[in-house]
Amino acid sequence: MAPTCLRPLLRYRSFAILFLTPLLLLPLPVAVPTPEAKCAYIIIIMAVYWCTEVIPLAVTSLMPVVFFPLLGVQSSKSVCLQYLNDTNMLFVGGLIVAISVEQWNLHKRIALRVLLILGVKPALLMLGFMIVTAFLSMWISNTATTAMMVPIVQAVLDQMDNTEYDVTMMEQATGQTNTVIELEEKNASDPTSVHVISNGQVPDDPRSSEEKKMRKRICKGMTLCVCYAASIGGTATLTGTGPNMVLKGQMNQLYPNNNDIVNFASWFGFAFPNMILMLVLAWLWLQCSFMGLNFKKSWGCGTERTAKEKAAYNVLKAEMKKLGPISYAEFNVLLMFVLLVLLWFSRHPGFVKGWATRLFPEGEKYITDSAPAVFIALLLFILPANKPKFIGWNPSLSDPEQTEEDIKKPFLSAPLLDWNVVQRKMPWSIVLLLGGGFALADASANSGLSAWLGHQMTPLGSIPPWAIATVLSLIIAVFTECTSNVATATLFLPVFSSMAASVKIHPLYVMLPGTLSASFAFMLPVATPPNAIVFSYGHIRVLDMVRSGIVMNIIGVFCVTLAINTWGRPMFELDTFPTWANSTTNQCQAP
Repeated sequence: MAPTCLRPLLRYRSFAILFLTPLLLLPLPVAVPTPEAKCAYIIIIMAVYWCTEVIPLAVTSLMPVVFFPLLGVQSSKSVCLQYLNDTNMLFVGGLIVAISVEQWNLHKRIALRVLLILGVKPALLMLGFMIVTAFLSMWISNTATTAMMVPIVQAVLDQMDNTEYDVTMMEQATGQTNTVIELEEKNASDPTSVHVISNGQVPDDPRSSEEKKMRKRICKGMTLCVCYAASIGGTATLTGTGPNMVLKGQMNQLYPNNNDIVNFASWFGFAFPNMILMLVLAWLWLQCSFMGLNFKKSWGCGTERTAKEKAAYNVLKAEMKKLGPISYAEFNVLLMFVLLVLLWFSRHPGFVKGWATRLFPEGEKYITDSAPAVFIALLLFILPANKPKFIGWNPSLSDPEQTEEDIKKPFLSAPLLDWNVVQRKMPWSIVLLLGGGFALADASANSGLSAWLGHQMTPLGSIPPWAIATVLSLIIAVFTECTSNVATATLFLPVFSSMAASVKIHPLYVMLPGTLSASFAFMLPVATPPNAIVFSYGHIRVLDMVRSGIVMNIIGVFCVTLAINTWGRPMFELDTFPTWANSTTNQCQAP
């Protein structure tokens, strides 16, 4: 409880932050009337608003459109161009494809099929939930993945509990029958035996309380594994989560001649192995903390399924049966999804010429990952959801009435995707948030703020790069627990870029770990929507999430540090300071 004198202040907290922050910071642009100071003034105000969420994140993101032109930092035209640039169009195209996958329940079919293949032993069931959640989270939003998976987990756990209760009741009933028979046989011979046996009938068995505790632990582990896997899975693809898109956009803005170093294929090559490593370590950690590493019990190699496992399998089977056979629409969406992934990977693989260069003159220069994303999105609004019917021209060969009805019907049915569905499900707030972040990065580079920050960080050059990357990852992992992961990446990545330029290390050496660490929101229910969804089911307390989340953050930072210092080095040539980064720095310092 807050002290009595502070309660009125808490009541006006939002009002005070909203109006006092700009007033208290006003001496900065007044005393130092330079473009750098004015740009810093707006960025600090936005950082405070983003961290405290006194107004919606997306609304804060619109501030550059008003205040950069008013303060003379940048023209309205330059600022507004950042809100729907190439990176944002890539994000929108990817989200439209993800919405079509959700619309036709394709993600649920994939999830259930994988779970049925992997099996329902406790360890395998958890692993199955994590693999499915991580895979789906690579392509559709973390929130949608978690919202779909948690009810499946809940149904499986409920059925397992009900089955265990039924088995226990049957065992007790059998025990009571046997006791009655024993009592009749020993009626006269041993009077004390009646008392002993009657006491034995009391269902206060120490094992039952132990089993209840174990069931609670399994529930906690099974639900936590979903939100953790959703956050981990989103890091594997460029469109998987917001911070990845922030990095892509800011790299293009701050280093326009970077030779498309961060594209879908290069990101996947770096981040996917890191995701696999994190997923395995997270699974082992959750096994240790909630189920114990009893391999015989957890894996059940060579043993028959228990009643609980059969019940869980039947639930998954019943859910799969409800979906029915794969429909024409689902097949088309799957085809479009696979085609998009292939187009992304083969556009500019790096080791060979991609389709963009081979099929189109100067395609590598003009075509980016946003082109195939929007192309597939367009097809989803054209391709029919039902199979087109070809009707013969001779009406005498069939029923005339039926033929007349068929002729009236359009050849193509309703498309796979309807704009109203996209409008309802599209997270427009994230699109604006990304745009606001790109506007900040562009303004800080053009105003000279980035160059000034870089100059202040020159003393960091004496510290080894791997140590800088590790410390920055830890800072981001802690900061992202309290604020939006996209806002965290937006605020920190331009600073990391300036620091890299000042100490002459590859920008991606610090920007990549920072981006991945922005997704490591494992400790608090409010840190990310997947955590909040899992917490709302009531199986876990905040303390449970904090205890598990601290170790998960350590695992995440360890994996990122390992990745950037092993396969990340040759992949992005991190041991050299690139010429494109040097030329950009010189341009910024020129004014």
